[in-house]
Amino acid sequence: MEGTHKIFAPKLTHFFEQRSHGYYYCPKILPTIRYKTTNSKIMSTSTTKYRRSAGYKPSIWNLEFLIDESSKRDRYVHQPDDEYVNIVKRLKCEVKNLMVDEELEPLVIFKIVGEIQRLGLGDYFGKDIESALRRLACKFGDLELDLHATALGFTLLRQSGIFISQDIFKQFMDENENFKPSLCNDKEGMISLYEASYFGFEGEHLLVKAKAFTKEYLLSNNNNHSKQEDKLIVDDDVNHTLGLALRYRMPKLEARLYIETHPKDVETALLQLAMLDFNRAQLMYQQDLHELARWWKDLELSEKLSFARDRLMECLFWGIGTLPKPELSSGRKALTRVFKFITIIDDIYDVYGTIDELELFTNAIERWNINAIDELPDYMKVTFLALYNTVNEIGYEILKQKGFNCIPYLKRSWEDMTKAFLVEAKWLQNSQTPTFEEYLNNGWVSVSGVVALTHIFFFVSPQITPEALHCLRNNHDILRLPSMVFRLSNDLATSEAEIERGETANAISCYAKEKGVTMKDARKHLSNLIDESWKKLNEIQVLNDTPFSVDFVEAAMNLARTAQCAYQHGDGHGSPELIKKKILSLIVDPIHL
Repeated sequence: MEGTHKIFAPKLTHFFEQRSHGYYYCPKILPTIRYKTTNSKIMSTSTTKYRRSAGYKPSIWNLEFLIDESSKRDRYVHQPDDEYVNIVKRLKCEVKNLMVDEELEPLVIFKIVGEIQRLGLGDYFGKDIESALRRLACKFGDLELDLHATALGFTLLRQSGIFISQDIFKQFMDENENFKPSLCNDKEGMISLYEASYFGFEGEHLLVKAKAFTKEYLLSNNNNHSKQEDKLIVDDDVNHTLGLALRYRMPKLEARLYIETHPKDVETALLQLAMLDFNRAQLMYQQDLHELARWWKDLELSEKLSFARDRLMECLFWGIGTLPKPELSSGRKALTRVFKFITIIDDIYDVYGTIDELELFTNAIERWNINAIDELPDYMKVTFLALYNTVNEIGYEILKQKGFNCIPYLKRSWEDMTKAFLVEAKWLQNSQTPTFEEYLNNGWVSVSGVVALTHIFFFVSPQITPEALHCLRNNHDILRLPSMVFRLSNDLATSEAEIERGETANAISCYAKEKGVTMKDARKHLSNLIDESWKKLNEIQVLNDTPFSVDFVEAAMNLARTAQCAYQHGDGHGSPELIKKKILSLIVDPIHL
C-alpha cells in the first residue's frame, strides 16, 4: 500500500503470547466497565441529524509487526550489553577528567558540554557537567572570551538552571548600546548569540536586541550565501537555526540530526555512544508502540468512530517528544492513550456532535459516573466508557506506584477541557467571534495541555506534595505557559482549514478582527506571544521557584517543544504526512553510520 510503513518490534513475540487482553483492575479498589459492540459503525440515535465532516485523511500507517524482519535492525542495536557498558564507563572517565581539568580552556569545556547535550547524552554525565559549569559560572564575568564562547557558555549555564546576567554581552556593544557591526565577521559567534537570545527572561531588552541583530544578519547571510562547497554545511546550519531555534526543538530529533549531519565534528567514542543510545531508545519506543497497537485494536474504536482521526503513531510521537527518556515507558504509554482520546473527543466537539449531545457528554464527564451514559447516543456511550476505563486504569497504575489516588485530579482535567470544548462549539453554532482575550482564556485550556501535564505529573514526580497538588489544581504557570505555546502553535498551523470549515474562533481571526490588522500581522503577534511565553518558562527553569520536580518542569517544556515541532510546517496531526519523516526518524528507522 502506497505510503504505508511496517514497524518492527524484535523479540517481542513472547510478550504477546503471555499477555492477557483487557483491563487490570483490583475489584475492591476500582470498578471495571466492560462493553461489547458489533462490527457495524455506531451512529447517533438520531440518524437524521446533520453531521459535519472535517475531511481528515485516514491513517498513513500499517501497524503490523513483522517479528521475522528484526534482523534488518542496525548492527549497533545488537551490540552486547557488556560492550555498551564498557563504552559508557570509558567515556564517563574521559569526560570526568576533562570536566575537572582547571587548566583546560573554558571554550573547550563549553564545546564538549554543548556536543554532549546536542547528542542527547546529558544524563550520562550530568553531575560532572553540572560541577564544571558551576565552577566556570563563578568566574564567567572575568574570563576573556570571544563572542562564540560567551554566547555558548551563557546558553549552557542558563539551560542547566544557573543564572548568568545578560550584561555579559555588554562587552560586544558600542557606546550607543548597539551590537558592534564587526561581530558580523564571526558567523559561528552570531549563530551562538542568536541561540543564546532565546534563553532570555521578561524585560531583558539586551537579549531582545541580540535576537533582532543576529536574525537580520542570518537572514541576509542566508539570502546571499556562497555556493562554494566549503560553505554548504554552514548554510545548512543557518537554515536549520532560522527554521526553529534550538531552545524550541525536540531534543531526541535534534540528537539524531546532529549525529547524522556533524559526525566529523564529534569525538568518535561520543558519536558511537550517541548512536547506541538513540537506537536502544528507539527499540523501547517500538515496544511501546507494539503494546499500544494491541490496546487500540482491542478497543475497536477506530471502526466505531469513523468520523474521528485515527492517529496512534502521531499520538506516540507526542508522547515521545514529551517524555523521551526510555525509562519513562509507563508514563509515555499513558500519555499516548490520553492523546488518543483527546483527538477523538476533539473531533466529537469540533465536527460530529450536536450541541444537545455535547452538553450531555460534558455533563457525563463532570459526573464521572457510569449511570450518565444512559442519556448519551451510542457513539458517545462507547467513547465515554472507553475513556472512563482508560483513565481509571491509569489512576490504578499510579496508585500501585505511588500509593496516591490521583483519579479526582485526572477527571477534573478532562472536565475542564470538555467544558472549554463546549464553549467553542457554541461559538461555532452561533457564528460568534469572541474577543481575543476571551478566546485565549478558553483556548489554552481547550488545547489539552493541562490534561496531558496533569497525567504526566503523577508519573514523573518523585514525591507528590500538598504544595505541588495545590499548584497543579490551580493551573500554575508551568501548566498554563506550555499550553499557551501549544494553543498558539496549533492556531498558526490550523487557522486556514478552520476558516474553510466555517469556524469563527481561532487566535488569528479573533486578533485580526479586533485590532483591524491583516492576517499576516496577526500571525506575527502570535509568534511574539510564543516567545513571551518561553521567556517566562526560562525564568521558571532557571530560578526554580516552584514546588515541582525538575523532571516535571522539563516535561512541560518538552510538551511546548513537541507542539512547535508538530505544527512547524502545518497541521501535523490533521495532515500526518507533514510529520511522517520525523516519525520515521524517531520511531521506525535506526541510525546507520
